[in-house]
Amino acid sequence: MVLCALNRQLLRSGSCCAFMARLQTTSRRRCCLYSSTHGFSQEEIRQKLRAFPGGSVDLLKQDSGVAVLTINNPARMNAFSGSMMVDLEEKVSQLENWTEGKGLVVRGAAETFCSGSDLNAVRAISNPQDALTRMLRLPLVSVALVEGRALGGGAELTTACDFRLMAPGSVIQFVHKHMGLVPGWGGAARLVRIVGSQNALKLLGGAMKVDPERGLDVGLADGVLEADGDAPGASTPLQQAEDWLCRYTEGPVPVIQAVKKVVLAGRELPLMEALRTEKEVFGTVWGALANLQALASKSKHK
Repeated sequence: MVLCALNRQLLRSGSCCAFMARLQTTSRRRCCLYSSTHGFSQEEIRQKLRAFPGGSVDLLKQDSGVAVLTINNPARMNAFSGSMMVDLEEKVSQLENWTEGKGLVVRGAAETFCSGSDLNAVRAISNPQDALTRMLRLPLVSVALVEGRALGGGAELTTACDFRLMAPGSVIQFVHKHMGLVPGWGGAARLVRIVGSQNALKLLGGAMKVDPERGLDVGLADGVLEADGDAPGASTPLQQAEDWLCRYTEGPVPVIQAVKKVVLAGRELPLMEALRTEKEVFGTVWGALANLQALASKSKHK
């Protein structure tokens, strides 16, 4: 699959070639997976996926700079159909090109997060690993809003976000072992980075049900939402998630995107490359409008 606009967005400085070359190489290796192993071209894969319709992946980009990505297939507990996998890639491409974006909330429709993929034949044709990697690399601070169940591939989807918020009564469960499988959407590798190898072994090997309390305990959850009350003025889970995310997205777009870029470099690059990238990203905000305004208002110690 194509890396799309990540080249233009991730680091706008022309001196950031090493970082982009590394990401391009990784993407090209994934591109070869389906053409060489399965013998399908990009368009052939899309056509085959569209042969399994149902549901949608919906994207709402808001003036606040925070987008909401909704996995919408309630009849199948928001499982990905083939056409939804195509939708996901297209929506990630749109987010890669969203110059005014700062944050992203990923959620499921009808108070259920996602139950993975519709297994009719979709998994044999393709999977959204590439799109999920690209989603995690977006210059947006992202949070998975977990309501109801996040099972299998749905659990993997939560790991493609920077943070995870769990609603009361929600469950994240890597059920792959029960199906004679292991994660195939990149979830295992990301899970190890989030909770460590020992906890990852427990969650994968034991197919453990992770409720909000256990999620906080192992580091998989970053917060637990309040119960969605019926009282007038009570915040919905989505409103709570957006309010929670606001503390990390408040500020000028270039600054928030720069924060995500330096964290991304630190996570994905060897130390010396990450240090060089951090210096280069620093150069894109030093002396820029937000920096000059902050200096003028002496806001450093506020």
